[in-house]
Amino acid sequence: MIKVFIIDDSMLIRNSIIKILKNRPELEIIGEASNPIDAMNIFKNTGLPDVLILDLEMPKMDGLTFLKKLKKERPIPTIVFSSLHDNKSTKAIDALSLGAYDIVVKPTLMNEIKSDEFVNDFVSKIKSAVDSKSLDYISKNKTNVKPFINNSNKIVAIGSSTGGVQTLEKILSQLNPSHPPILITQHMPEGFTTSFANRLNKICLNSNVTEVSENEVIKFGDIFIAPGNMHLEVEKIKNNKFQVVLKDYPKVSNHKPSVDVLFKSFAKEVKENTVAFILTGMGKDGALGIKKIRELGGQTFGQDKESSIVYGMPKVAFELGGIDKQVNINDVIDIINNIK
Repeated sequence: MIKVFIIDDSMLIRNSIIKILKNRPELEIIGEASNPIDAMNIFKNTGLPDVLILDLEMPKMDGLTFLKKLKKERPIPTIVFSSLHDNKSTKAIDALSLGAYDIVVKPTLMNEIKSDEFVNDFVSKIKSAVDSKSLDYISKNKTNVKPFINNSNKIVAIGSSTGGVQTLEKILSQLNPSHPPILITQHMPEGFTTSFANRLNKICLNSNVTEVSENEVIKFGDIFIAPGNMHLEVEKIKNNKFQVVLKDYPKVSNHKPSVDVLFKSFAKEVKENTVAFILTGMGKDGALGIKKIRELGGQTFGQDKESSIVYGMPKVAFELGGIDKQVNINDVIDIINNIK
């Protein structure tokens, strides 16, 4: 049974979460608190939970300060339960960078919290959070992938989900200047991807990182992030150039943006000049798309189990035969930096 603890200064929110989780036989709510200080006192009697549900703005101690404390003393898988506006979206991305497992957006209407889609997604994240790993404890070894790729026409496609914020920060911040263009679909709620792209642009000194807002020709040193609730594709235009394109249609592989959409557009438009990576995340989005890339001559890599915070999407892609080689985070950095 998974022990869950809720920290949120709203009694209404705490009670609502308890109501939707209390009848789940695999979950046990061991306590609740309006702030982290009170929670730490309760832990003395209940013991530590397996998963925390955490608000970010609370009295006595805010959520980010609490996460920093946990990171130093005893990491606990944490799901951020946050409202959506500019200030909180930035703080939520900071929380993910500090090791929070995932974001759940607080519904604007309280009856939405009872919907089957919301409840099922919430429960799935809690259950998968238990088996997640902290990036700080993941092996830093390399698998000695031979650097390759002497072709200036290569374009990189990356798909990631849970654990992707920390993983992408580690990879992208270590890229060389004038690296090949990179298009990324990271599963993230609408409104948070802008903060994520802005954060990456600050820490990735050799890249120009933007959230895609309109069609734009891609160039060396560019990194494009798919916005929440829009699909990202690549499209070939005149003079053998490519541009990013946004598409607004229903979810694919239960996601919007979908990694499968990004990868299938690469298979169609970029073909053998694709270098694709499927990284940490739960579920199977991207598995079919990356297999299509491989079938059409592109090079495909899946993050290995040892370095994945959540070994879900890469595992499915590997089992479907869509991966040329499984690689460590540091291998990903080397591969991209060796594309000439």
